[in-house]
Amino acid sequence: MYDFSPIGFVETAETKVPRHWSISDVKGRLVLDKAYEKGLCDIKPGDRIIVLFVFHKSQAFEENLLVQKPPHKNRQMGVFSICSPIRPNPIGLSVLTVDKVEKNIISVTGIDMFDGTPIIDIKPFITPEPD
Repeated sequence: MYDFSPIGFVETAETKVPRHWSISDVKGRLVLDKAYEKGLCDIKPGDRIIVLFVFHKSQAFEENLLVQKPPHKNRQMGVFSICSPIRPNPIGLSVLTVDKVEKNIISVTGIDMFDGTPIIDIKPFITPEPD
């Protein structure tokens, strides 16, 4: 069993956010607990970061939700082939662009999360080097 505690929370003034980071230009802030501030020392404006978060407003998952109809598709699809927030483990992933880092706060663009969304982790977005 694994227990996760949020390292911070999303702040955004937007009440209507896109369903996916790849189509978002919404700005917001990732406000981390001050205990993690030193861990942000190498994140710079222009960087892209992966943010893992909790779909904290999603309904509880049930077996009948293993197949769902995404709003932008005309057919049912398996939960592991879509980006539905209704999942066995309600974990989300977004790739955001860093605008500014100030102490324990990362200002970002690309938000597809609601205000107050718990952040589980932040990782670098790394693209493969060409051969």
